[in-house]
Amino acid sequence: MKKVKKIYNFTAIFEPAEEGGYIVYIPAIPCCVTQGETFEEAEIMAKDAIEGCLEVLKELKQEIPFESNKVIITKIPAEVSC
Repeated sequence: MKKVKKIYNFTAIFEPAEEGGYIVYIPAIPCCVTQGETFEEAEIMAKDAIEGCLEVLKELKQEIPFESNKVIITKIPAEVSC
């Protein structure tokens, strides 16, 4: 029996790390976080981390998160008195 592969697309947030490189967060998979020394390395690490998380979810017979194509990412200003 031939296995069928399905492609999932997830939003990744790349945040510059203090020590250099990038930390990558996958909001739809809350515990899926990785890092890389360069943006390109961080992209590769993010793909690897997502695939690893999805394999664990599959092994645990848990549902793979669904991310809407209508995701809006923006910055919200917040004031704090000093």
